[in-house]
Amino acid sequence: MLEMQSVSKIYRTHLVETHAVRDLTLTVEDGEFVAVSGPSGSGKTTFLNIAGLLEAFEEGSYRLDGVDVSGIDDDTASRIRNEKIGFIFQSFNLIPDLDVFDNVDVPLRYRGLGARERRERITATLERVGLASRANHYPSQLSGGQQQRVAIARALAGDPRILLADEPTGNLDSLMARQVLDLIQDINEAGTTVIMVTHDPELARRAHRTIHVLDGRVTNLDAWVAREAMVAQAADS
Repeated sequence: MLEMQSVSKIYRTHLVETHAVRDLTLTVEDGEFVAVSGPSGSGKTTFLNIAGLLEAFEEGSYRLDGVDVSGIDDDTASRIRNEKIGFIFQSFNLIPDLDVFDNVDVPLRYRGLGARERRERITATLERVGLASRANHYPSQLSGGQQQRVAIARALAGDPRILLADEPTGNLDSLMARQVLDLIQDINEAGTTVIMVTHDPELARRAHRTIHVLDGRVTNLDAWVAREAMVAQAADS
């Protein structure tokens, strides 16, 4: 589903050059649920943005669902995002002036689907996330967990091949976080590939595997945990 080889991303100003991702190599199989962990500033979100074709990269190659997307133009990237990728963000990113139905409808309109097909997709997806009765409510009338479920419905309505989630439970309490993660897990079990950035080890354990990113590179998680434990032990002694 996803194959990156030696991908690098550099942010430049006239004074500073920041290597956000360095020589990153990763393969994610079709139908996998992969958690991405790492400290703040390690490159997790940049990796996710590259995976979702929201950011370009300077070096390396990237194949998504069998297609080489290295160096594609903005129009092609937009089309692939709309057809193959679903996004879930920590801050929900709902449009406050639109009700639930219309929030889910936005990406479908960009795809150019007819009104009847859009309505059927939206209705089915809202039922799937348990919000069919809230279709005419506005985001301000919903709890945080409900807003995140609307965001998930918006991502799912386009029937994506891959779902990218950036700290999807970061703004939720523990009960709502579990409910949202249960839903994401159900989506994966139905066949959608999921890549989820999270700092929470408990949430990461729900995934099939966890990769750890440090200084823009995929590292050995067990080695990193052992090193951190040694540092903590030394600090306590």
